[in-house]
Amino acid sequence: MTGDGRASEGDEDGVRGARRIPGPRGAADDLDLAAVPLPPLPPLPPPGAGTPGEAVPEQSGADAGAPAGEDTASAASPDERDTRGEPGPEPEPAAPDDPAEPEPDACEPAESGPEPETPGADRTPADGVPAPASGFVPAPVPDPGPDPEPCVSAAPVLPHRDLQALLGAWALSVCSAEETAAVEDHLTRCLPCADEAKRLREAVGLLHSDGALDLDATLRSRVVEGCLGRRPARIPIPGWAAPYDAETARLDALLRDIGDADWDAQVRLRWFEKERRTDRWTTVGGVISHLTAVDGLLSAALGLDDPLGGRAPLDPTERTEASWAAGGSPTRAVREPWRAQSHELIRTASFAGRNVAETSVSYGSFALPLQDALVDRAFECWVHGWDIAEAVAYPYPAPSAAHLHLMIDLAARMLPAALAGRRRAGLAGPARDLVVPGEPGRSLHLEIEGHAGGDWYIALDSPAALGTRETAVAQVALDAVEFCRLVAGHISPAEAAAGQEGDREAISDVLFAAASLSRL
Repeated sequence: MTGDGRASEGDEDGVRGARRIPGPRGAADDLDLAAVPLPPLPPLPPPGAGTPGEAVPEQSGADAGAPAGEDTASAASPDERDTRGEPGPEPEPAAPDDPAEPEPDACEPAESGPEPETPGADRTPADGVPAPASGFVPAPVPDPGPDPEPCVSAAPVLPHRDLQALLGAWALSVCSAEETAAVEDHLTRCLPCADEAKRLREAVGLLHSDGALDLDATLRSRVVEGCLGRRPARIPIPGWAAPYDAETARLDALLRDIGDADWDAQVRLRWFEKERRTDRWTTVGGVISHLTAVDGLLSAALGLDDPLGGRAPLDPTERTEASWAAGGSPTRAVREPWRAQSHELIRTASFAGRNVAETSVSYGSFALPLQDALVDRAFECWVHGWDIAEAVAYPYPAPSAAHLHLMIDLAARMLPAALAGRRRAGLAGPARDLVVPGEPGRSLHLEIEGHAGGDWYIALDSPAALGTRETAVAQVALDAVEFCRLVAGHISPAEAAAGQEGDREAISDVLFAAASLSRL
């Protein structure tokens, strides 16, 4: 070796054949470690940080960065000093027959084959970081045991705010695979987001419903009842005016949805006259003009303005013809006057209370109390709304069960008078068993099926007779909507899918009387 720590050129061959002197070792290496118990050592400092007051150990070899002209073998480590800070004894050269393997030179490649385990020899720790090449021996680190298996997840780590913003897209199933995994992993740990995700998924289920696109017919009544249950109206709408309020609102929603071109769509109005069906073609605007004209009868009875004037006829058909003749071709402009008139009728009836329920409304050839007249107008509003919906291909369900029941009850109560009128016109069989008014007489059991249905007993021989179960001579069973279609004149008595039993003549008379209740 020269003074600068490099091997001379002339001694190269001799050095290769001789045993190399191992590097300096600490005093602890000279002891029998198996016989001397070692005290517990403090943990190693983190990489790159040294203990205060302690020198950084030198690296051996020419590549260790030692200054030129300084022998690396003479560099002392902290372990080589005793407690007084004096350098430890110089290690003796290994004997020729020493079985310990000499430390390989840093500049010479290591020989192949496994190295014997020698105390203080360099080893590669379990974490893959090689030990220092110098004689400095780090304190042993206690084995913490096998590392736990890492939790492998494909979900990316996203902030809570970003995951919350993805809930809508997740509910619609439009997230990417990574986003879906991240959201679903987040929902297992975040209760507010899990509740929100559940509500969003339920809302998406409504969007993908296989049912009809129209709203439930009972939705409006349920919403109104819920609102009134929490905050009752100061002036409530009478129960007998509720069907008219609901049906005018439903028809108004239909008219609001259709386009301007649909107002010219051809609508077929159908009713039954004597023994045959009759129809009349008009436009959507013509139907609304017809409803406005007939509703004017109720306005006049309540002291409100009649849209046709004070000298207009009372018969609904004549009023309709006069309205069509005066208005020309009705357009969308007729909607607002009709809706304003219906609002005024409901408002006036509500403020008047019970005192106005029995007010007579004249239809020319017959009259009805106001409470029945409003149910009659609700029925006609539904039927003509159905006609408009068919013309413009719009879904239009039946009224709610409670309102439909009131309409069926009104028609059933009108059947004895209609049957007597047909008998006077020679269109029905003669009376067979006349009784004192108010006494039980021959009757027909009318059974209406469905939630809106019930049982009615129709007097056959006199409108003033009392129909009872004991005096029933026949029975007819009909679906609620099917019976209403018969009363509206949309199907004939022969087309009504009825379950019939008993007196055939009585059954035919009642079915034709139900169809005769229809009108323009």
